[in-house]
Amino acid sequence: MLSITDKEQITDRGINISDVEEQLEFFKKGIPFLDIIKPATVSDGIGVLGDKQLEDYVKYFDDKKVSCKLVKFVPASGAATRMFKSLFEYLSSSDSGEEKNINSIIADLKLFAFYPDLDKIIKVNGESLESLIKNNDFKKIIDYILMENGLEYGNLPKGLLKFHKYSDGNRTAAEEHLIEGATYAQNSNKSIYIHFTVSLEHLEKFNLLISKVKQIYAEKFKSEFNISFSIQKPSTDTIAADDKNMPFRDDKGRLLFRPGGHGALLDNLNEIDADIVFIKNIDNVVPDRLKGSTILYKKALAGMLMKVQEALFGFLHQLEKSSDDNSLIIKIKKYFENNIGYSFAESFDNLKPLDQKELLFSLLNRPIRICGMVKNEGEPGGGPYWVKNIDGSLSLQILESSQFNMDNTEQKNVFLKATHFNPVDLIVSMKNFRGEKFDLFKFRDTKTGFISLKSKDGKSLKAFELPGLWNGSMAFWNTIFLEVPVSTFNPVKTINDLLRNEHQ
Repeated sequence: MLSITDKEQITDRGINISDVEEQLEFFKKGIPFLDIIKPATVSDGIGVLGDKQLEDYVKYFDDKKVSCKLVKFVPASGAATRMFKSLFEYLSSSDSGEEKNINSIIADLKLFAFYPDLDKIIKVNGESLESLIKNNDFKKIIDYILMENGLEYGNLPKGLLKFHKYSDGNRTAAEEHLIEGATYAQNSNKSIYIHFTVSLEHLEKFNLLISKVKQIYAEKFKSEFNISFSIQKPSTDTIAADDKNMPFRDDKGRLLFRPGGHGALLDNLNEIDADIVFIKNIDNVVPDRLKGSTILYKKALAGMLMKVQEALFGFLHQLEKSSDDNSLIIKIKKYFENNIGYSFAESFDNLKPLDQKELLFSLLNRPIRICGMVKNEGEPGGGPYWVKNIDGSLSLQILESSQFNMDNTEQKNVFLKATHFNPVDLIVSMKNFRGEKFDLFKFRDTKTGFISLKSKDGKSLKAFELPGLWNGSMAFWNTIFLEVPVSTFNPVKTINDLLRNEHQ
């Protein structure tokens, strides 16, 4: 199936030939569905923190963070094209299907943080925004918002868009993450480490923005911002297949590779050197007046992570010294089931003490993640579920709808019974009890990718997405789900979301 020329093309991209062959097998055979037992719910997989617990964990975090390196990791690649879908449709349409929405946007134009920039650039072009509105020349206004002759928002990533208004200058989404980082991820040496994953085409503009604002915020918070960027590597691209599940080829006969989805960012995360990493999407930010609950829960969840990590590390040191201490094994098993999203298989009790010890050691010695979960109020997003593993044990996983066999009534019902969803609010630790970095690829379930239908030059194709960063890429992490307030989840999916009270 793969020629010598194909294999040279694959290796030139830094991709393993075996990975490509595995992806082609997935196209042929499909990706196996997981054995999903039930949704994780409050008191059955999702914890809830009381006021006293919140206070205690925040204090624990503030006390312990002095000896930790904290990093904020923000997936921020990709253009905001979908955010402006209705505006693009309006520009290309001759009918007034989107007119109602456009009228609403024009009527509230001054409420957008980008309004002053829009007004200025229209004046530079020798026109007046007020005149365009008065003459109902809405298409020209929308053109100025989206296109190259104006703000170029239709081709920029969300991180570079003005989201919120302030008296001392309006802020982009990326700037809001700098502010957030200063409030809960500041290190003891006053350094704030923030890492953005960006597209290569936008890297220069991100650098330009940060160079303009970094010193302003450094003086504001009397600290030093260490901002770094990485791009999605070509080695994480995946092969495309045609409708016969053969490698898709372009008009020159070469293999077609596509970006592997957000699961490709596991490579970027794997290179972060930190004790605690806060992971949050670029568009989930709010103005300063609403940051309180976000800061509180970020600190509390980080404090809980530190406490759990301390307990697991203690057990690991004990297991290293003890050969077959039955009382220790019982104690660890009880702690693990009560505090980590995991339920042992019945076969565990039949193992020899030495085998139990080895299994416990391997289970404890894994990366840890604490994931915020929001009550499901109709927002799209992956949800929390209990999954049965090959050995009969149960573990907590964040799953997407594509991982369910919707033709199976029982599995479909399990999917629909979810009470919460994942807002991409994760706090993780990626070092073992000896202080060494984990190789995160050893804890990924490669059989949990996604297959989607796309097209290229008018030809249909099948695309393979790698296991999602917080889905299959973290399948074998120690996992804890905690309920967080819906006030901590305010993503900007469409331009209209910027008009919501939470972004004003």
